[in-house]
Amino acid sequence: MVEYRNEPDRVVVRRGGSGKVLAAVVIIVALIVAFLFATGFWKADVKGGSLPDVDVSAKGGSLPKVDLDSKAVVVGTKETQVAVPKVKTEKESISVPVVGVKDNGEK
Repeated sequence: MVEYRNEPDRVVVRRGGSGKVLAAVVIIVALIVAFLFATGFWKADVKGGSLPDVDVSAKGGSLPKVDLDSKAVVVGTKETQVAVPKVKTEKESISVPVVGVKDNGEK
């Protein structure tokens, strides 16, 4: 926490933004998970399950059985023939313009 004074009798306390950072991280994770399900990279087959029967007292329900299939990303290399241009450089003497500053007594 940082404390600083604007006026002689008034103290302003600045608080850190850890709540905003945590909320941003949770939102980003939720967006990534939603993207993975939307693109089909993750797939969840939910079978069974039920809600609890609620009377005067609640009886526990059963959790659904989830079969989660995720795809694997394969990364590697393969040999391929590609046309690659070759550049050859040579040195030549040419005249280039020069800009300079002359003092009053110099030639």
